[in-house]
Amino acid sequence: MDATGTTDRVETTMRVAVAGASGRIGARAVRHLVAAGHEAVRISRGDGVDVRTGDGLAAALDGVSAVIDATNVAAGDETEIVEGFSVATRHLLAAEREAGVGHHVLLSIVGIHRGQRVPHYAGKRAQEALVVHGPIRHSIVRATQFHDFAAMVAGWTLRDGVATLAPLLVQPIDLQDVAAALVDVALGEPLDGDVEIAGPRTEDLVDMARRVFTARGQDVRLVPTWRGIFDTSMAGEVLLPGDGARLAPVSFDDWLAAGAH
Repeated sequence: MDATGTTDRVETTMRVAVAGASGRIGARAVRHLVAAGHEAVRISRGDGVDVRTGDGLAAALDGVSAVIDATNVAAGDETEIVEGFSVATRHLLAAEREAGVGHHVLLSIVGIHRGQRVPHYAGKRAQEALVVHGPIRHSIVRATQFHDFAAMVAGWTLRDGVATLAPLLVQPIDLQDVAAALVDVALGEPLDGDVEIAGPRTEDLVDMARRVFTARGQDVRLVPTWRGIFDTSMAGEVLLPGDGARLAPVSFDDWLAAGAH
């Protein structure tokens, strides 16, 4: 990756698999690959490939140079989340080794190693550890929260027009920018390490949610609190990227202006 944050790309057409191809980031990564003239292999249960069981992985990874892992785990219990991420990652890495894949690109989250008590982060930490100590050369792309994160989290507690929300400091990033960064890294040489990506500006989560609800015409009263979904282990700058982060161009204001969808 050069000083502008762009990875030195391979000029020839590549065959790249995207795990989680039906998800919000995975689907966008597939489109970015195709638009750039590369072959995208979709890995999802809807495409007949299941990372939870390993079914279909061997055939899907035939001739693949790199794998982008944008999978997620739909569970609330920490044990289930850790197990879900771990099982899927083990299956992917084992199949990649058998297929001769040379690059595993993992989508992760900025700041998850700073002591936050969040079940999803425990799962991502377990996933990262398997990749770092696994058999495939790797790149870990740690992204900040997405632009719709504030309204989504507030929606989890919304009752009778009132929602609670922790006043987190975040530097939100656009979904398209995350997908583009994953593809850019996948087309280059493995980092054998990690890179952080973030949006251009720091925002307050409560203010973000308020502005999204206003833009969507929803009347919601927000109550800032550290006694809800997120506690004080998330306070301060623990979710913000470091000085060497790669900053994406689309701001939260841009996303709001485009319709907040």
